[in-house]
Amino acid sequence: QVQLIESGGGLVQAGASLRLSCAASGRTGSVSGMGWFRQAPGKEREFVAGISPSGGITYYADSVKGRFTISRDNGKNTVYLQMNSLKPEDTAVYYCTSSRVKMLVPHSPSTVGSWGQGTQVTVAS
Repeated sequence: QVQLIESGGGLVQAGASLRLSCAASGRTGSVSGMGWFRQAPGKEREFVAGISPSGGITYYADSVKGRFTISRDNGKNTVYLQMNSLKPEDTAVYYCTSSRVKMLVPHSPSTVGSWGQGTQVTVAS
């Protein structure tokens, strides 16, 4: 089992930037596709961004495309989510995930193998 620990959330003003980090530990012998999801109060959990095991392929939700960037450092077993031009509608708990099938990118809850505990991001208007 892989353990995922997120950090970097917080309270910021609209237009600001934040960088989330996700450190993986445990059974990380082979690299997996990774992703970020988020869940706002009263809403379903939704896909935000995903990255292939090598880092060469990335995917984004339309709502964050051009503002968020996912990246990874496999030497550090860490995935990042750089969030720029934050909006109040980005307010949510952000979850780091690893893929159920290692070579694939998690893009829906059913494709996720492991979830982090989540980190709160609040964007004030």
